[in-house]
Parts: sequence; structure tokens; C-alpha cells
Amino acid sequence: METEQETVSTLSYPETRRDEIVETIFGEKIADPYRWLEGDVRSTPEVADWVARENAVTYAYLDKLPARSWFKAKIASLLDYERFSIPEKAGKRYFYTRNSGLQKQSQLYVRNGLKAEPRLLLDPNEWSADGTTALDAWKASPDGRYLVYSIQEDGSDWRRLKIMDVKSGQDLPEELRWAKFTNLAWAGKEGFFYSRFPKPEEGQDFQSRNYNQAIWFHRLGTSQDQDELVFATPDHPERSHQAEVTHDGRWAVITSSLGTDARYEVHVIDLAQRGKSGWAARTLVNGFDNAWNLIDGVGGALWFVTNQDAPRYRVMVINLDAKKPEWTQVIPQLEETIVGASLVGDRLVVSYLKDAASRALIFNFGGKGVDEIRLNGLGTASGFKGKPGDPETFFSFASFNRPAGIYRMDLTTGKTSAFAEPKLTFDPEEYAVEQRFYTSKDGTKVPMFLVRKKSVAAAGIPVPTMLYGYGGFDIALTPGFSPLRMAWLEAGGAFAMANIRGGGEYGRAWHDAGRLGNKQNVFDDFIAAGEYLKQEGIASPHGLAIEGRSNGGLLVGAVVNQRPDLFDAAHASVGVMDMLRFDRWTAGRYWVDDYGYPSKERDFHVLRAYSPYHNIRNGVDYPAVIVSTADTDDRVVPGHSFKYAAALQAADIGGKPHIIRIETGAGHGSGKPTDKVIGEGADILAFLAEWTGLALPATEQ
Repeated sequence: METEQETVSTLSYPETRRDEIVETIFGEKIADPYRWLEGDVRSTPEVADWVARENAVTYAYLDKLPARSWFKAKIASLLDYERFSIPEKAGKRYFYTRNSGLQKQSQLYVRNGLKAEPRLLLDPNEWSADGTTALDAWKASPDGRYLVYSIQEDGSDWRRLKIMDVKSGQDLPEELRWAKFTNLAWAGKEGFFYSRFPKPEEGQDFQSRNYNQAIWFHRLGTSQDQDELVFATPDHPERSHQAEVTHDGRWAVITSSLGTDARYEVHVIDLAQRGKSGWAARTLVNGFDNAWNLIDGVGGALWFVTNQDAPRYRVMVINLDAKKPEWTQVIPQLEETIVGASLVGDRLVVSYLKDAASRALIFNFGGKGVDEIRLNGLGTASGFKGKPGDPETFFSFASFNRPAGIYRMDLTTGKTSAFAEPKLTFDPEEYAVEQRFYTSKDGTKVPMFLVRKKSVAAAGIPVPTMLYGYGGFDIALTPGFSPLRMAWLEAGGAFAMANIRGGGEYGRAWHDAGRLGNKQNVFDDFIAAGEYLKQEGIASPHGLAIEGRSNGGLLVGAVVNQRPDLFDAAHASVGVMDMLRFDRWTAGRYWVDDYGYPSKERDFHVLRAYSPYHNIRNGVDYPAVIVSTADTDDRVVPGHSFKYAAALQAADIGGKPHIIRIETGAGHGSGKPTDKVIGEGADILAFLAEWTGLALPATEQ
């Protein structure tokens, strides 16, 4: 085995051109020497060449890591189990995805009845040789006769839509383009609503900002140029729009948003009156002040989950058939945060988060509590979809040490039965899942999940520990199974997940405390988590690795700059690294709700203070850092990671490696084929293990 010094001494970074770009912004000179790396690899040869040279250095380094092959085999074995999605019922048919284990993409199946034999409908593994063309969303018509589905290519956010006749398995001739961030909602049997943007200018498909999203109706058997415009706001091109249809087919509900904040306007179209009034939309909620999430409708009644006057959310109903429709509270705000609700049979099933773990309660339509769905410990329950008049629902339950099992429940009898439970290649009882609370810099108590082998916990032995965080966009981190994390645990490490501010674990107040001018709280919470893990003897003194993706990649970049002494290894994945230019590409403009506007002086100074690209500290020893991105990511464009990695490599920050791994033919993460997941996971874990001292089990090296 090579020594650490030998491995590092052979690392020589590619030469990266520095341009003399300096701009004065609000009185401060801002250098941006690597702006040329913002170019798209598909159309900018010099950027493509830089990517190739960086990958050559990175893979030469990763090839020398002794744990790489072990992690690759371990992750593959942990992924090699049959897994299913939650079934969705349409008519008498049940639709669900299944992966036999190591298939690059999951397949879509249908059953003509719950106990019927499954029939393969769609196999994305046949769509491309390398598995980078994926099945994204799909929705069956109410009678189960047709299926609209979206196709994702090379990880892009753009989608192609196709329609299948379920009985024959044959596609209809039409194909729809330029759909992105879209829901799929059937209006009876004749067609469906979807959201699309105008066709981008030539060559700008993957970098230009997205404006003028609109709702369209596609009628089966017609071409896209015959689609009917249903709802648009040309005077407000920044607004986004999504359509849903109630299960009884009465109402189309259009939810409009300005960015990523849960602040919506809501319009409704009475589909029963469409012959008289066309697509005339009626305003239900005006002003972008609060969240209004449709649950479902029965006749004139529509149920919503809202945070209006309830930062942890409540359930409201309105009867649009009344002479003077008025909002009525059905379920008041509780101590826990509502994260979802559905109408099933004659019941309301409401999902809550209690300290970031799931709880599910059952109410009648009047809001009276009826029962609680018992869950098996700290974990995440999801699903509970259904429709009024049908008591059948399905849900999944997973935890850090348990892959998702799928369960069927009859709300009339209360009986729960397994639809699909995974057969495991490890013993989940060997692992302890616990929740700790630690104190952040300003005294705030922050929850953190901790997972490790029971033998390690009992012995009180510090071990190399991976700390994960996100902290943004009202997104709650909840317990879930990851073969990559389990491989780290199987190797003898510990895993921690900090539920830092900026997320949605405790509703609006928790989110607000970690965004805009409060963003530093996010970094302070994460740093405090790292300090806690070392002080409590959970992480070994030189064995703390950190990881974050997307907004979490920004988190990793920021805290490494602020506390390079605390962390021993870092993985910043698909991160937002240039906080002064993030709003110039694709979906970046939506993120101003969390980050602020670089063009506004007050926000600029906040962003400048923590932007990872602009705050690398020369003359300070940094931990080992691996940056990861994909060359065709059109959510967080890879230029963020390219510029950050170039700046790291040029800085005087010590001799540990600062490398970038650039996946080809992939995007922000969704749709990535299984073999790429395994390969990337092995590379990252081997790197983190090398720099935290995680030794492989003696019998398996």
C-alpha cells in the first residue's frame, strides 16, 4: 500500500488559465479569473479540454486508493435487492416501478388487479446503451387505459412526454417537447395538462434562464402544435405554474409560484363547465403570501394544507358551490409540522414530522382524530395516496438501516399488509439509530441523527464519521436508506445527519432562520454539529468527513472556508459555489428566495461574505476536498464546481489533495444509472476513507 505522502507527492494539477477579470460591485473589487469555465462543454472546446485534463488527474489519483475496489463491491452488494415504488391505482389497474437489483434503470409494471400477474410496460434499459436515458414521471388516465410518461436524457431537467395505450403497450404517435418542472394531470379520458417553456434559442438549451412557463392541454391523438393554452402570465414571465385535477374530475387547480418559496397563488377551473366557459380560471387565493397545497376535492369542496397563520401548517376546506364560499379550518396546527395529506375513502390521512421523523394520523372529514398509523421506529413514511370513496392506500417506510418496504392499508378495517419487503444482504439489527440534540453557536437546539454499529456505540470508540447536511429551501432531511452510507457503516464508520436551520423540519420559522440574511446560522449549525461529534468522542480526532449536495455542496464549501481546522475531508457535490452569479443560469433565478439577489446591495454583502469561490483562504491548511459534478447538469450548472475547484487548486492551502470528479452524460442526480451511482459512490467513499483513517474490515481487505 502506498503511503499518504507518496500518494500526494505524485499529484500535479492541470494548468488552468487565469484571466484578468475584475469588476467593481457596490464599491468592492471582485476578481473572477475563471469565468471562462462557465462555458458549456458541449459548445466550448477549451472547457471540454479542461474537464478531460482534470478527470485524468482525478482518476489517476483515485485508482491508487486501496479502499476503492472494496467500496465498489460493497455498494453493489448492498444495492442488489429487489425494490419497488409505491403502487398507484387507476381504474382496476395498479402501476409501479421495479428494479431487480443492479439494473441501470427501474422498469414500469402494471397489474390488472392487485393479485394479478405483473406485466412489463416500459423498460428504460432499452432506451440507451449506457443507461443515461431514464423514465421520470408517469401518470395513468383515471380509467387506467392510457399512460403519459416523461423521458429524461443525460440527467437534464428537460423532459420529453409520450403516451401509451396500456392494453396494447403501444405508444401513440405524438411526442411533446420542452416540458420542465411539470406535473401531469389528466382531464378525464381525452387528454392531460402539463407545463412547458418556450423553445430556447439555438444553443441555449442548457444554460439560459427559464421564463414564461405556461399550462397546456394536450388532446390524445393530436400533435403538440394543436395543444391548447390553458393558463399563462405573459405580463409576469417569472411566474411558474403547475396543474392538478381532483380525483372526481371536477376541478383543475393551478398553483403559481415566484421561486422556491412556499408562497402561492391558486386558480381553479370548473371542468364541469368547460363546454360553456372553456378554460376560464377563477381566482381562489390571491397574493404570494402563503403555501396552499391541494389535498383533493369532492364535489364543490376543496381541501388544502396551508401555513396561513400556521407556520407548522393546518388543513382548510372551502366549498366553491356555496353562495359565499368561505375557508373553514378542519385540522388546526399541532406541535408537529404537516408534510402531506390525502383523502382516502372517507378519511383524511395527515403526515407529520416530529423532530424530523414521520408520524401519520387519521381524521374524519370533519377533522376529528380517528387513529394513528403505527410505524416501526425512527424513520420516514411516505405515500398514503388514495381517493375519496376507496379505502385502499399504499405507503412506504424506511430508515437509515432499513430499505423502503411497501405496505397496503385498508382504512375501513385498519388492516396493513406487506406489498413488497426487501430481502437484505446485511443485518439491520446490528446498527443503532438514535437522535441527539446539540447546541449551536447562538444557543439553538438542533437535532441530529446518528447511526453506527451497536458494538461501536456500546464500546464508546471514536470512529471515522461522515456528517451530512443541507440546510435550505424548506427541505427537511429525514431518515432513509442509502447503500453508500451503509457501505461506510459496514466498513466500521459512523454516519450523522444534522437537521440544521434553513430546512423544513420545524416549519416556516426554521426555514426563515436559515435563509437570506440568516444564512450564517446554517453554517454555524453545521460547524457546531462537527464540534459536537468530536467533543463527544463519536468522531475520531482526525476522522471527520463532511458531505453535502446542491445547496449542501454550498454548505460544505462555506464551512471548509470558515473552519478548515475542524474537518478532515470534504465532499462538495453539484454545489452552488459562485454566489454572485448563481441567478444567471437556468433555474438559478428561482433561488433568490433563499439566497437573495446578487444585484441588490444588502444581499450582495451577505452573499459575498460566504460565497465558497470568493472566500478561499490562502496560507491556511485545508482538509482534503473532492468536488463532484456532471458535465451536463443544467440545474446547478457545472461552471460553479469548475471555478471553485480551479480556485482551490491555485490557492496556497496546504498539501492535501483538492480534486474534482466530473461525471459525463449525467445531470444533477436524478435518472443516474445504477452503475454510475456505484462508481461515483466508491470513488467518494474511498477518498473520504483515505483522509479520515477509516480502515477496512481486516477479513475483507
